[in-house]
Amino acid sequence: MKKIKCIILDDEPLAVDLLKNYADKQLQLEVVLATTDVFEVIEQLQKQTVDLIFIDIQMPELSGIQLMQMFNKDNYFIITTAYADYALESYDYRVIDYLLKPISFDKFHKSIQKFTNFVILETMKNNHLFVKVDGRQIKINPKEIILIEGLSDYIRIHLLNERLIVLDNLKDFIHKLPLNEFMRVHKSYIIQLDKIKSIDGNMIYHDLGTTPIGETYKHKIKKWIGNKE
Repeated sequence: MKKIKCIILDDEPLAVDLLKNYADKQLQLEVVLATTDVFEVIEQLQKQTVDLIFIDIQMPELSGIQLMQMFNKDNYFIITTAYADYALESYDYRVIDYLLKPISFDKFHKSIQKFTNFVILETMKNNHLFVKVDGRQIKINPKEIILIEGLSDYIRIHLLNERLIVLDNLKDFIHKLPLNEFMRVHKSYIIQLDKIKSIDGNMIYHDLGTTPIGETYKHKIKKWIGNKE
C-alpha cells in the first residue's frame, strides 16, 4: 500500500508534537503538514488533497467541524479532542475514528489500522461499480475507464471502445472510484492515472487522444509526476 499522506492540526503545540512523534513511527504515514494554524491547513488543502487529517474540534479561530464542512468531500478525518460532546455531530462527516485525549500510542496505532482496513475494503468494493444508463444498471470495471467527462448534470464515461452517459457529476463520482487511481485534471475531466501515456505542456495524451489540464489542476499533475520520478 502506498504512503498515507496526512495532516495534523491541533491548537496545542504539545499535542501537535505528540501526534507528529506517533506518526513518524508509522512507516505507512507521510506527514505533509503538522501545525497549530488552521489557515495554514486550509492553504495546504487548496493545493492538494491528502488521505487523512488528524483534527481537533475546538480551536479558537475556526472549529474542526467548520473545517470538515469545507473539505469533507475530498478528505477523511480522525478526530483528536478532549471533549466527547461532538462525537455524534462529527460523524456527519467522513470521520474514520474519534480519539479522546490523552491519546496513547496504542490508540493512535489502532486508529491507523482502522483507516488502513477501511481503505482496503473500499478498494475491494471498487473492483467494479454499477452506473445507471438509460434506466439500466451497467456493471463496469474501473480499470477499463480511460476518461470521465463532465456534461453539466451528466457525465460521459469513456472506455476504450464504448461511451456511457450517466446521470451524475464529477465531484461526486470521483469518490466512487478506487482511491489514488484517478485524478481530476480539469473542471470537466477526470482521468485514470495508469492510462496517461505522456504529458506535453497543458495536454495529457492517452489512447483516446488528448485531454487538457486545467490551470488550477497543474500543481496536482506536477506533484504526481514528481512522486513518480
